[in-house]
Amino acid sequence: MRFTKLRYYVKNTILDIIPRVLFQNKKNTSAVIIQDRLDYYNKLKSTYVLSLGTSIDEFRKPKKLKTYYFDLIETLRFYPKENKINYEFGDVVTIPSEPTFVKSRPIHGANENSVLLKLNKVRHFKFVKDRLKFDDKKDLLIGRAKIFAYHPHRIDFYEKYFHHPMCNLGAVNSPKVTQEWDRPKLSIKEHLKYKFILSLEGNDVATNLKWIMSSNSIAVMPMPKYETWFMEGTLLPNYHFICIKDDYSDLEEQLTYYINNKKEALKIIENANKYVKQFRNRKLEKAIAFGVADKYFDLQK
Repeated sequence: MRFTKLRYYVKNTILDIIPRVLFQNKKNTSAVIIQDRLDYYNKLKSTYVLSLGTSIDEFRKPKKLKTYYFDLIETLRFYPKENKINYEFGDVVTIPSEPTFVKSRPIHGANENSVLLKLNKVRHFKFVKDRLKFDDKKDLLIGRAKIFAYHPHRIDFYEKYFHHPMCNLGAVNSPKVTQEWDRPKLSIKEHLKYKFILSLEGNDVATNLKWIMSSNSIAVMPMPKYETWFMEGTLLPNYHFICIKDDYSDLEEQLTYYINNKKEALKIIENANKYVKQFRNRKLEKAIAFGVADKYFDLQK
């Protein structure tokens, strides 16, 4: 895109946000991690043309999904108003035909047209201060979720484990798939009384995964199929979370193993807490978002 004075200020604002120590050594580990994250969110490698697109000047707040608008304009307002974008709000589970700003995307496949930004962060990026030690928590799996007919994977799990003695499960939405699963909502604080917390994907990612990984409990889930700014596709099984099979058949085996092997369970918690830390530096988060947008506009003809 055409160089402007505003663009000059945007670029230098990015550089000013990032701590200067990161630039003292080109091989600095933190600087490499920042670049890796930027390239992970924006995988575009060649120039492109938007067939339609919306100029930033024409970008307007929608009647619904307003948090997406606020989070996107937070970055875009620093760019020339004639710059064009494609965007798709909500739970995005397909790959757009052209480069598009999205909250979520499939992990697998040629997903470079899905350019991730930190959208709807007020809902998705919650972290906790867990003062309860792992040893003091219940040796059970807690699960509360909204379950609809179009969530066959969640229905399958509940059908298999609702009555299991190692699980405390419940559906919290109305109408229910079945009244038998009806249970009251639980606060995050109540969830944190359990060693293991179920984190099953819904329409796209599991919303609770972020705060679970910031706690002293452990997320239990199959390998994720979708990802957001949290980079779910980089999470390692039985390193950042307890990984169960897609058919859930090894749940009891996995829970029993980590109850009996506390050191390994504590190591997962340590790894998960460390992973979460990279998203808690607001200055760096903003700088990376600017980098993602900058790359988007640099490659656009």
